[in-house]
Amino acid sequence: MDKTVIGIDVGGTTTKIVGFCKGADGTKTLIAPQFVRATDPQTSIYGAFGKFTAENDLELSDIDRILMTGAGASVITKPIYNLNCIPVPEFSCIGIGGLYLSGLKEAIVVSMGTGTALIHAKKEGEKHTIEYLGGTGMGGGTLIGLCRKMLGVDTIEHIEQLCADGNLENIDLRIKDISRSQYHGINENLTAANFGKVSDLATGSDLALGITNMVAETIMMLTVFAARSYGLRDIVLIGNLTTIEPIRQVFERHAETFGVRFVIPENSQFGTVIGAALNDGE
Repeated sequence: MDKTVIGIDVGGTTTKIVGFCKGADGTKTLIAPQFVRATDPQTSIYGAFGKFTAENDLELSDIDRILMTGAGASVITKPIYNLNCIPVPEFSCIGIGGLYLSGLKEAIVVSMGTGTALIHAKKEGEKHTIEYLGGTGMGGGTLIGLCRKMLGVDTIEHIEQLCADGNLENIDLRIKDISRSQYHGINENLTAANFGKVSDLATGSDLALGITNMVAETIMMLTVFAARSYGLRDIVLIGNLTTIEPIRQVFERHAETFGVRFVIPENSQFGTVIGAALNDGE
């Protein structure tokens, strides 16, 4: 059996793991990624590794090396079961993973997790050029924190269920609410002020949708500005927030307005860990 390279992304509450098996012709085959939750990084790392190798029938002798990234990766200071563990920069992993999943050669890659990071990534031949552009504290942490405090709900599944019945007309002030004339062709449905028109009659569903919309719109506008600064149209979205339907809808709704193309590829939530497994120290 060809040797497998394993990537592990150790987040605050979730650890993700993926593998690539390299064939004789040099092609790399993706082994379906997985994730586990745990109360501490070390437990989640070993739990993810054990689950992944067992479910994919991998022996230790089948594994070449482990490439690790993420905020919690520093807890591993020695080999895992005598396998070499190599730390790789998270921002490089974001860029490499985003380009791999999208099939693009150049794009703004946006990792939407607890917070949000923006990367300019470009691939020429086998070499990647990765540039960290900055980010925002808006992300999954904001979404869950505000929903917990305002609504007493702190699971993504319940937040999504609430959003399904929400109405932004009871929450946000839009361009059409402040002017009867056109703003030089600007879409009248664009938000002028998040939570700028909160009604006393706003329901929990309205508030949940308003919070979700605020997080998504803030991230969206930053990505648009970043893309424009590089003369690009392609923006690749990865990270856990890409799996939340009301957040996806915000990007889909505004792509044409801002002349960009938002790409949410298959396995988008695993973009960073896939980039880790493909990272050769770039």
